[in-house]
Amino acid sequence: MWYRPLVAVAAAAPFAPVLSKRELKCDGFWSKKSSGAGCPTAKPVKPVSPVPSDIDVAQSVTPVLVKEVFAGAFGLKDQDILSYGPYKGKINLDLWEKLKGKPNGHYVVVCGINPTPLGEGKSTTTVGVSQALGAFLGQKVLTNIRQPSMGPTFGIKGGAAGGGYAQCFPMEDFNLHMTGDIHAITAAHNLFAAAIDTRYYHENSSSAKFIWSRLCPADKSGKRQFEPSMYARLEKLGLSHKKHDPNLLTEEEIEKFCVLDIDPNTITWKRVTDCNDKYLRKVEVGLSGSEFSKKKNEQLKRTTSYGITVSSEIMAILALATDLKDLRARLGKMICCYSRKGEPITADDFGITGALAVLMMEALPPNTMQTLEGTPALVHAGPFANIAHGNSSIISDLIGLKLVGKDGYVLTEAGFGSDMGGEKFFNIKCYYSGLKPDCAVIVCSVRALKLHSCEAPKIVAGQAPAKEYREENLDLVEKGCANLIAHIQNVRKHGVQAVVAINRFSTDSEAELALVKKIAEENGAFAAVVAEHHAKGGAGAVDLGRAVMKACEAPSNFKFLYDAKKDAIKTKILKVVQEVYGGADVKYSEKAEAALARYEADPAISCLPICMSKTQYSLSDDPKKLGAPKGFTITVQDMYVSAGAGFIVVSLGDITFMPGLPIKPAYYKIDLDFNHTPPRVVGLS
Repeated sequence: MWYRPLVAVAAAAPFAPVLSKRELKCDGFWSKKSSGAGCPTAKPVKPVSPVPSDIDVAQSVTPVLVKEVFAGAFGLKDQDILSYGPYKGKINLDLWEKLKGKPNGHYVVVCGINPTPLGEGKSTTTVGVSQALGAFLGQKVLTNIRQPSMGPTFGIKGGAAGGGYAQCFPMEDFNLHMTGDIHAITAAHNLFAAAIDTRYYHENSSSAKFIWSRLCPADKSGKRQFEPSMYARLEKLGLSHKKHDPNLLTEEEIEKFCVLDIDPNTITWKRVTDCNDKYLRKVEVGLSGSEFSKKKNEQLKRTTSYGITVSSEIMAILALATDLKDLRARLGKMICCYSRKGEPITADDFGITGALAVLMMEALPPNTMQTLEGTPALVHAGPFANIAHGNSSIISDLIGLKLVGKDGYVLTEAGFGSDMGGEKFFNIKCYYSGLKPDCAVIVCSVRALKLHSCEAPKIVAGQAPAKEYREENLDLVEKGCANLIAHIQNVRKHGVQAVVAINRFSTDSEAELALVKKIAEENGAFAAVVAEHHAKGGAGAVDLGRAVMKACEAPSNFKFLYDAKKDAIKTKILKVVQEVYGGADVKYSEKAEAALARYEADPAISCLPICMSKTQYSLSDDPKKLGAPKGFTITVQDMYVSAGAGFIVVSLGDITFMPGLPIKPAYYKIDLDFNHTPPRVVGLS
């Protein structure tokens, strides 16, 4: 098997940085004193051209012990980081108690325009700016990004560590298992799924009296005892005053306690796996003889489906929880189905909340890693941005802002565009965290802007782009900038400064880049900067880093788009459609109207933020409407509540919870190279 060895990668071509050492020194950014101020372990990479594959780049750089990275940057001790090997670990949450009184640093969110199917480089930009700030501009900085699912890693998209010379690494650890957080979510989610079906079976196969004898068995003296996990159910039924003596319950109360009366047609809790597997999009369960009910004389089967693990509500909860108690409380609120009387049934009703929290407790601390240039990174949580809120964890940001201190910077990435992960960062994540961003970076590319002209051919993953994307065409760029302008306006409507990062590709002309910069700055951007971090690492994002620093010094008047507690659900939806998407109106299907009526009648649900579930490729709900469409009507197809996560999901169309595999998935290239000791992973992208 061919594999480019480390020495060959490092020696293939000379280093060609954006700024020479002399130029940087004149600016006061290269001396040992200044470069070490941000992170003493920071070390600029030596890029080669053309840029090798991501895995080759990652394996050409020798990582620093992750404890040394965090000790050098923030003075953390060995006990502050729980080790998972030399290059990855977890923050000990005891550290949070020590940090609470410290001032916060500058808070920067990175989002983008509506992307092409190839992506525009948000993760790469997040890492590139962090490397520029920490390795070149002498700033204390922390990169906070999401953990990738292994589904896309083995499918078509590849990993999410960044790319080129702007990556979090080791790449193998980042994209494969890491510290097992996603596996913990899989285990917890599927335990709950098993509990739902098991309870449904027993309620349809046994009497309430028999179930009572198993849930609260009497000892030899006739004494019964509730498990503490049952207290939440008792409180819901107004029986908490009897929790210390089950014998006080009447027969009617015993039946209410024991019989959840699950309506199988309302079970929404799928099973999950961290793998792209389209054959699991629709499955039938309960087909064996053990699921036959003699009481009802029928097979207790039902049709259901699988989702990919990162689509689980538990993933969204992990990203929004602020501590272990908050995590447990949110898990208990998860609604999985309804009773035949239409009452919501939660994890607390099944007495399973404590077990779920135990499975998730070691996933709650953020994962510690590093960038290629030795600056610190936290990698934690990975909810999808089209069906959930699409941001890394609140707890990572809370800890990170304390670690960097009042003059430092935390860069956190939001999935997809400002209309998706960006809008949800502002109105969901910041709503629950109480944090206020100082600056938003909007990543764009000339390639994507040409697509948004609505006149260039489609871009198809796996196929070479058409000549329009390889040749200068100012007309297409100018027309496509309508999409960029809309995203700048979205950020500004939230009172936050917008810095546009123009992610440079080799096919971009100077005139095209200058045109994007001009249009962006004329339409509300604080600054628009061409960046080359993919090819040059932090050195290629120094100007972008400076722009971010200046934007953070400018006033930020952050505000929510709507009042989650006071506005009606339809009002919240309309504000997002009109203010963020540029639409005119909203219509609702019968199914959505029925759900809406149920949620508006419940004060605990109607006060929640909304999480719009739609395509990432357009500002509208139609992926074919590129650019900046206006005056369209959005159709809400369905609504459901993620009560544990704390938002109402508003579905604007069919979003696949379980991706499929292409004819040639990425796993064809992934293997072990035994020419190295120990064997190396090859083929990751």
